[in-house]
Amino acid sequence: MGSVHVAIIASRQGGKLYYSKLLRHSYRDSKGRVQKKTVANLSSLSDEAIELLKGHLKGKRYVEADAAFEVLRSRSHGAVEAVTIAFRRLGLPALLAARPSRERNLACAMIAARIIRPHTKLATTRWWQDTTLETEFDIEGAHVDELYAAMDWLLARQDRIQARLARRHFVAGGLVLYDVSSTWFEGSHCPLARHGYSRDGKKGKLQVNFGLLCDVRGRPVAVSVMEGNIADTETLLPEIERLRSKFGLERVAIVGDRGMVAQARIDELRQLGGIDWITALKSASIQKLIRKGTLQPRRFDDVNLFEILHPEYPGERLIACRNERLAVLRAHTRESLLKATEADLAALAARVEQGTLAGETEIAQRIGEQINHYKVKKHFEWEIAADRLQFRRKQDSIAQEAALDGIYVIRNSLPEADMTAADCVRNYKALTRVERAFRSIKTVSLRVRPIHHRSADRVRAHFLLCMLAYYVEWHMREAWCGLLFADPEREKIARTRDPVAPAERSDDAERKAATACLEDGSPAYCFRTLIAHLESINRNTCRPKPGKRGTSPKPAQTFELTTSPTEKQQKALEMLKAISKD
Repeated sequence: MGSVHVAIIASRQGGKLYYSKLLRHSYRDSKGRVQKKTVANLSSLSDEAIELLKGHLKGKRYVEADAAFEVLRSRSHGAVEAVTIAFRRLGLPALLAARPSRERNLACAMIAARIIRPHTKLATTRWWQDTTLETEFDIEGAHVDELYAAMDWLLARQDRIQARLARRHFVAGGLVLYDVSSTWFEGSHCPLARHGYSRDGKKGKLQVNFGLLCDVRGRPVAVSVMEGNIADTETLLPEIERLRSKFGLERVAIVGDRGMVAQARIDELRQLGGIDWITALKSASIQKLIRKGTLQPRRFDDVNLFEILHPEYPGERLIACRNERLAVLRAHTRESLLKATEADLAALAARVEQGTLAGETEIAQRIGEQINHYKVKKHFEWEIAADRLQFRRKQDSIAQEAALDGIYVIRNSLPEADMTAADCVRNYKALTRVERAFRSIKTVSLRVRPIHHRSADRVRAHFLLCMLAYYVEWHMREAWCGLLFADPEREKIARTRDPVAPAERSDDAERKAATACLEDGSPAYCFRTLIAHLESINRNTCRPKPGKRGTSPKPAQTFELTTSPTEKQQKALEMLKAISKD
């Protein structure tokens, strides 16, 4: 009689501590005293094996995992959990509507799907069946027609949603970033689709324009969708009206590029009152200032920024800047384009000399086809005869343009007491944050195109979904800054850097870019690859396998088992809990 157990004995030898794992038999001798006998030395076994042996000796029964239960279904969960955390922190469901409803759930699910895996609406209903998104947002069995109806529901609430965002992120008298972009259609039935200036270089394609209103940090607050042939300048006043009438901002400073905030629009803004602006002068206006002596390039020998006043810009401050590195780049680019154009013209001249191209009309036609291929036609002049072609550079024109290399002028209506010259330049350059939003919405992650909707309202709802998705993504990127290639010091650098000099990254960002690793040696991610990494966390639906008699387990016997996250995945999920809606 007796019992068998595992004993772990500690001993010290030569100043070091050693542990022996022994299998022992305990029994009582003839006098009733407890005795122990070592049966085997188990020190070579792993800790896991020792634990299993301990359990067996205590009467526990072990079977193979695949013999005990079976996995009925496996669904991706990690990315859904990440987006769900961000939704809760931002109060997104309540932002869409105060009361829960299936339409609200579907709208939230479409926004989440756009962040994780952007697809068409039909493909989305197929994709999310293999994730926990259906159960997390309570939209099981959703049909594509329900998604379209939810888009209509969301569009009807657009003004209220954007007004709530404006209250969060805009302040009276504060800065508002505004810019316009475009994207093309493959179809031809949408009433918004028009031929216009394509910012994507898709000539001949129908397109729509869309504008974003963002706060100074680049968070999107409102989106508007317009016909594809509308000029940028025509979109500004409707946005100002929206800021006033729908967002309640009677005084605001709008930041827009030189093509947006043109002189005609500024004249109208003056009449409105309460609206300030930060924009830039076009090249022709800068040349005019130089010719009149108001802007003297030699002043850049000592400084890279100075203020000037001019009677043609009453009540405005003009801030002249010169970026030396940009000047060198533009000079190099111009020379390359001039040489490429000269090569094309030289080939035509050779054909004329050989007699394979003759006649003034024919020669002129070929020149017209090639002379402006590199956009430097204004820098050349030529003479044509029936059997002769001569061309030369217009040195005066080139010199006039070269005098502006690296020079730009910021114009603004804010008094110096409200904003310094350096901050005016920094805030104008903040428009790059809107451009970053456009890139993300159009290509990098949210992929607004191809647009598969035909009606104008569905297209507007599609853009609203993408804008809200970028709003969530923006906050997720901020929370994950320490895991991504992003520069953790970019905000500090933006506030303190030389406003004219090219932007530079911190040492930490340079190191991440060079090594593709974080400081601890683990991989650095881009947003899209981190989302994909989280998708590997699965939620598995399991059940016990049938017994020997072949009885089938009841449905209630199923249980769910979620993949344990890796250290990096757990850290990513924890970091999202720091998101703030303010």
